[in-house]
Amino acid sequence: MSKTILCAVDINRPEEEREVLTVAAKLARMDGAQLDVITVVPDFGMSVVGAYFQDHQVEPVKERAKTLLKEMTKATLGAEQDANVRHIVAVGTVYEEVLRISKLDKTDLIVIGAHRPDLKDYLLGPNAARVVRHSDCSVYVVRH
Repeated sequence: MSKTILCAVDINRPEEEREVLTVAAKLARMDGAQLDVITVVPDFGMSVVGAYFQDHQVEPVKERAKTLLKEMTKATLGAEQDANVRHIVAVGTVYEEVLRISKLDKTDLIVIGAHRPDLKDYLLGPNAARVVRHSDCSVYVVRH
């Protein structure tokens, strides 16, 4: 049974997320694990987001996100290693989708970045904290 590492990245912050992706790739190589990289685009059904998008616009946004994700992983890992990466684009809230995919794929480890917390993060909890709190597997948090 092969192991799987799920790395969550924000394609809107490629420079900041480079370290997260590099750490995940290193851990995958060390353990001979499959590396899956996920990015999450907002749920267009949410009223705050849905007002700006129509149904026919969701697929182009997902396709563009997948293109940006592949460009990011290829630039960071190189073409040879990137060829073995599974690229996942989910729609929804970051922590919910990371947890959903992790459970669905029976992920062994989640790698996610943590940004310097703002006061609002202490009150609401950032995505990394929610993933750590609710995950069924180990979570490796990369501090920027």
